[in-house]
Amino acid sequence: MIRSASPADLPAIAAIYDEAVRTGTASFELVPPGLEEMTRRFEALTRENFPYLVADAGGTVAGYAYAGPYRPRPAYRYTVENSVYVAPGWQGKGVGRALLNALVAQCEERGFRQMIAVIGDSENAASVALHRTAGFDMIGTHPSVGRKHGRWLDTVMMQKALGLGDRFEPDEEP
Repeated sequence: MIRSASPADLPAIAAIYDEAVRTGTASFELVPPGLEEMTRRFEALTRENFPYLVADAGGTVAGYAYAGPYRPRPAYRYTVENSVYVAPGWQGKGVGRALLNALVAQCEERGFRQMIAVIGDSENAASVALHRTAGFDMIGTHPSVGRKHGRWLDTVMMQKALGLGDRFEPDEEP
């Protein structure tokens, strides 16, 4: 079941992210933030009405996803960047797909028009495939922009138009 995250989910969310930071390359953070910082980030996003979701598997948080501002300048206000993280025991079971699809739907409901995926590590084939399946287009690769686990890492940029995309002005009805 995909639902909105609550403060009670934050310890599980922090644990999933801790694992991703320590062992993976999806995030370019080098030191996992603690629960206090994860709580601050959650509150900042939800206060601004960005969606923050969890995959609830019978009371266990199997993964989480959220959207946040792509860039801080006002001209980017209709564009969001997504993040999707799935707990190790739940990867490859459709959790990421369910989270991403629900996140896209919620962003469309909120009037956002573009979603950007900044995928850490061009070798992250699972994330690239997930986004491609959800209708994202490849828009570029930034080679060797991060260094983690003793190697240089690329970021892959993918994009999906939301709702009406750029076909109509945001306040204009079709």
